[in-house]
Amino acid sequence: MAKPAQGAKYRGSIHDFPGFDPNQDAEALYTAMKGFGSDKEAILDIITSRSNRQRQEVCQSYKSLYGKDLMTDLKSEISGDLARLILGLMMPPAHYDAKQLKKAMEGAGTDEKALIEILATRTNAEIRAINEAYKEDYHKSLEDALSSDTSGHFRRILVSLATGNREEGGENLDQAREDAQVAAEILEIADTPSGDKTSLETRFMTILCTRSYPHLRRVFQEFIKMTNYDVEHTIKKEMSGDVRDAFVAIVQSVKNKPLFFADKLYKSMKGAGTDEKTLTRIMVSRSEIDLLNIRREFIEKYDKSLHQAIEGDTSGDFLKALLALCGGED
Repeated sequence: MAKPAQGAKYRGSIHDFPGFDPNQDAEALYTAMKGFGSDKEAILDIITSRSNRQRQEVCQSYKSLYGKDLMTDLKSEISGDLARLILGLMMPPAHYDAKQLKKAMEGAGTDEKALIEILATRTNAEIRAINEAYKEDYHKSLEDALSSDTSGHFRRILVSLATGNREEGGENLDQAREDAQVAAEILEIADTPSGDKTSLETRFMTILCTRSYPHLRRVFQEFIKMTNYDVEHTIKKEMSGDVRDAFVAIVQSVKNKPLFFADKLYKSMKGAGTDEKTLTRIMVSRSEIDLLNIRREFIEKYDKSLHQAIEGDTSGDFLKALLALCGGED
């Protein structure tokens, strides 16, 4: 798969709505929810065609016009998958991600895949905003939550990613060779002169969790030169469990982030049953960032468009809302 060029243009499918009037939208939503039964079409139409910034303004206008909370009113009118999608779109992105992380850690089991998907793909700025939102919404630090809900090496990876402290610079060739050597040793392709497995594992984690994306791309190239293996393939073969999944997600995100999400979307709709939570989470969180790139990767890899996949796998208002976010057929 071709890597996106440095500074490749990432484009979302949702943009500011031209001629936007928050009061007008607030009135239309109020009318759509008044009386018996709601006009879901109208609600969908407005919310899926406004940017997140604009939706926040509509919330403000709604409150000042009617003295009511728009989110609360929406909750009482819609339910199920549609509600999860629409209410997700109404939240500021950092608060939405914080909520998804919280949900992934709630209850009996932990949804490790959701934790990995979010923490392995967000930028430093996004991670920092998530940390603030988490604290504000749940009165607990994200790090504490992750620490009490996960364990071992996996916990260390998540906590490291959650600091939002990845280097921002370019590549450093000498360092990249050294990093590739550590990767080769830990993945047991090269002999381990240093011998200490634990400290090597820690170094490998540090490399994947803190080096910049351009630098890691160089590390992966050096790794191939050194070993004739692809680092992702090797991690899959040599490691197991959540640690493997986390490292693979970081590598895939570094190589091609839109492709990473295209794969996740495909899997959420493959086979019997739909993973609506993952489908919704990705469509909501990427709609203003790189959903057009994700669509392009999707059709290239799977020979059908994201639009077709959604149509074949969902129905009703949930389907309509997803297609509106998808923003067209390829």
